[in-house]
Amino acid sequence: MVIGAGQAGLSAAYHLRRSGLSFVVLDADEGPGGAWRHRWPTLRMEAVHGIHELPGLPVPQIEPARPAFEALPEYFATYERTFDLHIVRPVAVTAVRSTPAPDATPGPGTASRPTPTPGTPPLDNGPHATDSHAAHSPNAITTTQPRASADLLTIETDRGTWTARALVNATGTWRHPFIPYYPGAGEFRGRQLHMADYRGPAEFAGRHVVVVGGGTSAIHALAEIAEVGTTTWVTRRPPVFRDGEFSAEVGRSVVARVEERVRAGLPPESVVAVTGLPPTAAVRAAREHGVLTRLPIFDRITALGVEWADGSSVRADAIVWATGFRAALRHLAPLDLREPGGGIRMDGTHTARDPRIHLVGYGPSASTIGANRAGRAAVHDLKALLSTESTAHIAA
Repeated sequence: MVIGAGQAGLSAAYHLRRSGLSFVVLDADEGPGGAWRHRWPTLRMEAVHGIHELPGLPVPQIEPARPAFEALPEYFATYERTFDLHIVRPVAVTAVRSTPAPDATPGPGTASRPTPTPGTPPLDNGPHATDSHAAHSPNAITTTQPRASADLLTIETDRGTWTARALVNATGTWRHPFIPYYPGAGEFRGRQLHMADYRGPAEFAGRHVVVVGGGTSAIHALAEIAEVGTTTWVTRRPPVFRDGEFSAEVGRSVVARVEERVRAGLPPESVVAVTGLPPTAAVRAAREHGVLTRLPIFDRITALGVEWADGSSVRADAIVWATGFRAALRHLAPLDLREPGGGIRMDGTHTARDPRIHLVGYGPSASTIGANRAGRAAVHDLKALLSTESTAHIAA
């Protein structure tokens, strides 16, 4: 089972298609595009940094002035059609559980059809989903050795329940925005919003906005709002601006640093904390507007703005939290994958506690090029794992 059809999920589906394994892809969105569907309309392609093509299909030439939330979902939709990836959507996964398999597991190498939730319409699972009795599926994996009963994964959703032998989780971070707590947050009379809900600068015309966060999204917000209003920029640590693009050596060091954390069972660091801010069009625009003067993070929020321990304050009409996201993994909680350090310990793309569970787009693969590589690696490992079982189920 693959959960999620963004960059990481489609990469995994592409390699699963080529592997001969039977699979299903579930996606919570109404259509293609992953997180790009939800980006603010004023984010243009010329300001997008670090897009990498999906495996097997180059990104077409796109007008620099096109909104990213239109152009990139079109590319994803073309990709799904080109490689015949029938994504089952919209399906919201609520929980994944490990349950004992029956003594006789039907359908080697197949994914079971869902048990429907009462009151929901039937789903078209696409040509890669097979009936639970499809023992002669051309994509089935069989071995000559008998297999002892093993646990299945039960995937509970708002549209029914699936069972699977293995899982590729590619749910990303967009559905789990992070806003840190500060005293007085409930007293603020203005508007507070996370960048996940930011739709452009128009609503802030003539207003003063405090932008919180040291990443690229904060820079975008500062540059755009400066054209219609005024801003104050605050961050937890001083921002580090890079002079040039990332070299291969820098890329390897970034991956190694993030990989070290997830191997230790710690939560992944933010990308900017590791890489710094690259010289993007948004950085240049913000610098031209003179809005890159940063203040340290405030100590509390007041009814009229923000305040520091020394008594200084800034009045604000709005606070924009560009404070990033956390991995959207709540549906995996029943599997008890987290370590005492708060993260999920990884071994390659699979979790150390359960080799059936692969997290792509997590930790060192949380980039477009990293997601592509992780999708390929996960499928390679899953094929090896399932080929040792006589009645392997996979729903990916």
